[in-house]
Amino acid sequence: MTVTLVQGISIALFALIAGIDFWLEGFYIFRPMIVCTVTGFLLGDLRLGIIAGGLTELAFAGLTPVGGTQPPNPIMAGIMTVVIAHTTGHSPATAIGLSLPFSILMQYIILFFYSIFSVFTKKADEFIAKGEFRKFGMIVLMPTVIVAFAYAIFSFLSVYGAQSLMRTLVNSMPGWLSHGFTIAGGILPAVGFGLLLKSMLKTKYVPYLLLGFTAACFIKFGNLMPVAIIGASLAWIEYGRKQRENKINKQFKDIEKSLQNSGGEDDGI
Repeated sequence: MTVTLVQGISIALFALIAGIDFWLEGFYIFRPMIVCTVTGFLLGDLRLGIIAGGLTELAFAGLTPVGGTQPPNPIMAGIMTVVIAHTTGHSPATAIGLSLPFSILMQYIILFFYSIFSVFTKKADEFIAKGEFRKFGMIVLMPTVIVAFAYAIFSFLSVYGAQSLMRTLVNSMPGWLSHGFTIAGGILPAVGFGLLLKSMLKTKYVPYLLLGFTAACFIKFGNLMPVAIIGASLAWIEYGRKQRENKINKQFKDIEKSLQNSGGEDDGI
């Protein structure tokens, strides 16, 4: 299947909006789950967008920027995963691996912007010192505008301009290489979730992890909604237990404070 000009422009406009959101970290619509779903909707294949969104979101779940170290760009990863799967007929798992070059290249562009935008700082200080607030506002907004149009142009060229070349390249890959991308794409969600657990998992929560893993893997459900409901119920129970524990601790502290104020053992009782 091909991407039409209207679809290419629509995706570019969405990339512009998502790029602004990623730059400002406002509403988090730049997350792959949302990006893939919207891209699938714009391409007329919402089901593919939702499936690709779930896989890509898991792959990026534990990838967070640390200082100058930046993970692959989630917006381009989400867009190109759906586009590659849509245009080549490959599975979303295969498309995740194939989308990474676009994602990494976009992140290099963003890192380049991080460097060159430092030249605006001195000018912004000068405008503030002179009281030229209109010029200050314009120079503050300029990086956001540049980044937004960079996302739009890059996504349009990747989605619409390079689709024929991309389709030919992907379809000409030998079977073993395509299978390798499928395996890698299937592993990436597990890696992303593992990275997330590395920073979030506590020893006292391991039983809940094992319980959820067992329920998801060995109990035959039509979908994962029952597992999600079980997880929400356990979280509710844990929250209630914690609230009761805090209430009891508060009562003990109040009693201890009351005894101290009343004199305790010194009053002869």
